[in-house]
Amino acid sequence: MINISHYQFKRDQKLSDFSPSDTGKYKNKKEAEEKLNDNIMLLSELQEKLYAYDKYGILIVLQAMDAAGKDGMIKHVMSSVNPQGCQVKSFKSPSSEELDHDYMWRCNKYLPERGNIAIFNRSYYEEVLVCRVHPEFLVSQKLPVDYLDSDRFWNERYSHFNNSEKYLNDNGIIVLKFFLNISKEEQKKRFLDRIELKEKNWKFSAADIKERKHWDKYMLAYEQMLQNTSTDIAPWHVIPSDHKWFSRLLVSEIIVQKLQSLNLKYPVVSDEMLRLISEAKQTLTDNRE
Repeated sequence: MINISHYQFKRDQKLSDFSPSDTGKYKNKKEAEEKLNDNIMLLSELQEKLYAYDKYGILIVLQAMDAAGKDGMIKHVMSSVNPQGCQVKSFKSPSSEELDHDYMWRCNKYLPERGNIAIFNRSYYEEVLVCRVHPEFLVSQKLPVDYLDSDRFWNERYSHFNNSEKYLNDNGIIVLKFFLNISKEEQKKRFLDRIELKEKNWKFSAADIKERKHWDKYMLAYEQMLQNTSTDIAPWHVIPSDHKWFSRLLVSEIIVQKLQSLNLKYPVVSDEMLRLISEAKQTLTDNRE
């Protein structure tokens, strides 16, 4: 079992305290993938219990720089779950309709029902990341305040997130937050792969290269986000992501451990239902057709 507390961000920490190349006790891909496969099968069983228990919902939030592996993470870790109980939503630049609502509206529409798992590929946290690196984006939000891009403004947004996640937790919606921590060197390598390998050309985006120029600003924005929104109720997990085989294992382990901690159970069948089941069995057994 992995000590997942080692990867939880504490408010007095810095992002530099976490190595993007860490692989824990695992020294090779094969060993990690064997454990990942075990977790994938276990996750399938736990999801079925989650659905049947019908008291909790799970919201998984993935945040990362480009090429950190969010899409592959979803594809591999959630490969065995029932699609009927899991939904994935990606959030890109807001539409004109979304800009006419409060900034969390577009995410709140996709919160999970009880018994379900929702995955946000990027999320409302973009509001303190890309908007902090590019504060000019705030103008389009038409906010009735005169202190945009100030400490007060960003602190209010952090408070919105913390209060919202406490509200969700109080209502049985568990929030699991993952920052996929990739190094600048590994991102460069993956960008070059997208350029040099024809089968990966479709992943290439000139906008990603443009945003890479703001790397230091993004790292500062991420660190401030982590320091202000990693709470006891909804802590951030900083996932080393230079090695995809370890990042996928670690995320699967955190999800599995959280689901196990909920003590999920199948509903208890009433005596009346047991009687009806017994009668149905007798009817089917007596009927030779």
